Amino acid sequence: MTIKRSGSSNEQLRDNLSDALKKLKITTTDSTADSLEGCLDCLLQALAQNNMETSEKIQKSGVLQVFAGLLTPQSSCTAKVANIIAEVARNEFMRNPCVDAGLIPPLVQLLNCKDQEVLLQTGRALGNICYDSHEGRNAVDHAGGAHIVVDHIRSLCSKTDPASEKLLTVFCGMLMNYSNENDTLQSQLINMGVIPTLVKLLGIHCQNAALTEMCLVAFGNLAELESSKEQFAYTNIAEELVKLFKKQIEHDKKEMIFEVLAPLAENDVIKLQLVEAGLVECLLEIVQKTVDSDKEDDIAELKTASDLMVLLLLGDESMQKLFEGGKGSVFQRVLSWIPSNSHQLQLAGALAIANFARNDGNCIHMVDNGIVQKLMDLLDRHVEDGNVTVQHAALSALRNLAIPAEAAEQLGKNVKLVERLVEWCEAKDHAGVMGESNRLLSALIRHSKSKDVIRTIVQSGGIKHLVTMATSEHVIMQNEALVALALIAALELVTAEKDLENAQLVQILHRLLSDDRSAPEIKYNSMVLICALIGSEPLQKEVQSMAFLEVVSKLRSHENKTVAQQASLTEQRLAVES
Repeated sequence: MTIKRSGSSNEQLRDNLSDALKKLKITTTDSTADSLEGCLDCLLQALAQNNMETSEKIQKSGVLQVFAGLLTPQSSCTAKVANIIAEVARNEFMRNPCVDAGLIPPLVQLLNCKDQEVLLQTGRALGNICYDSHEGRNAVDHAGGAHIVVDHIRSLCSKTDPASEKLLTVFCGMLMNYSNENDTLQSQLINMGVIPTLVKLLGIHCQNAALTEMCLVAFGNLAELESSKEQFAYTNIAEELVKLFKKQIEHDKKEMIFEVLAPLAENDVIKLQLVEAGLVECLLEIVQKTVDSDKEDDIAELKTASDLMVLLLLGDESMQKLFEGGKGSVFQRVLSWIPSNSHQLQLAGALAIANFARNDGNCIHMVDNGIVQKLMDLLDRHVEDGNVTVQHAALSALRNLAIPAEAAEQLGKNVKLVERLVEWCEAKDHAGVMGESNRLLSALIRHSKSKDVIRTIVQSGGIKHLVTMATSEHVIMQNEALVALALIAALELVTAEKDLENAQLVQILHRLLSDDRSAPEIKYNSMVLICALIGSEPLQKEVQSMAFLEVVSKLRSHENKTVAQQASLTEQRLAVES
């Protein structure tokens, strides 16, 4: 007997549902197809009206176990049963019961059939059961479901009729739910060669919004894995994504593409491909459109676009391509970000300059063309409002620019810059800015090894800061300070001796050498410095007045060979001088 479709009465629907569930319990595959069909229709109708409540009833009734027997390729009801499973599995509490009822193996078997409606509903059912469910994914993995789905996607890939596109969308969605945030299953899909297939799919179906979206989410999923990036690099993903990006008007769609671009752009080969595909022009256009807007979406796009731009510059080849000897339009546009009024652009501009400065020729070109003044102006703007992130980035850029000797000499002879740095070395409220300024002072001396630079720093009152830096809690900073001070002592001791004396350098060195916790390189560089300081009469007197010989002779038996050797040399020098 068929169950009549009820009117709008909820009560009647409930009664019908109870009847249908009872009938299904005693059903077998040889029940008349009509009676079965009516029961299934009733379930679908009840699910459409209140999915959660109906699902609970289905679970309690024990009908799920019956479904396992109804999922056969021969049965005319199979698609409806799969549809019901897909609907109930939209509820989190139903996913494990579906697995426990043994529904996964027969569903995976159905993936081998030819009927489009059955494939569609089966794909939905498996996809929903896998959503956020460890048990669901394991069961599908165990039954070999992913392999069959990947094969389907491959064979359907070039078909653009609506039915095929719908199937492709469901299958891509299923793989996405299957592998989301699961490295092992993502690796499995990558090994099955799903990446080239999905990239091809994106190219063919770029007009279909739903399918494109599924592809993008799947890419976002897979792109987090290192092993995927090598595979992506062999496809034309860069070209496809940039082409798709240019078509987008809606903010959400652009964001989706950005979420795939960011992890892919961590790969240097893909960075270059993205630059060659014209991504930079798109990014610059976004910056231009959004820079003066205060709409939330625009602010988010400005940040994402400028961050991605900085990321592209982390690759050596992509960076050189965009620098174009300092004549490149991209480099010029990035320069114009530094004086802009947007903090986000100032930050990205400073970080971009730091990236362009990874090559000596670029540094010298930028310094010759006035980049220092631009960065100083930027720093001045933020001393008052204390935007530490921008200050930090600008100081890092200056530190990168000061790596080649020629550039370090130009920067170190820039009195205005050095005076500013000395001022910031006292910015007690901003430890990061203070640290960066100290490190830059030291770098100017270490990289230029120039007497003129040392004189400028002495005249600007920088010595006391370098001495203080030698007592930093960071070994790397202590070391940089000691090396800079040793150069000062070797090249311009007379000029600096008064300041070194006032800053109590000798006492500090005594403390560093006596302290068991000092790192070996700190002890080594402190002794090198002591040897250099003896060349000054007042400093030599200080050294003699403190028991240095005693401390140094103890270090001759230091476990570190280099420290022990330097201790012997230093002891000889001290003995000669006394």
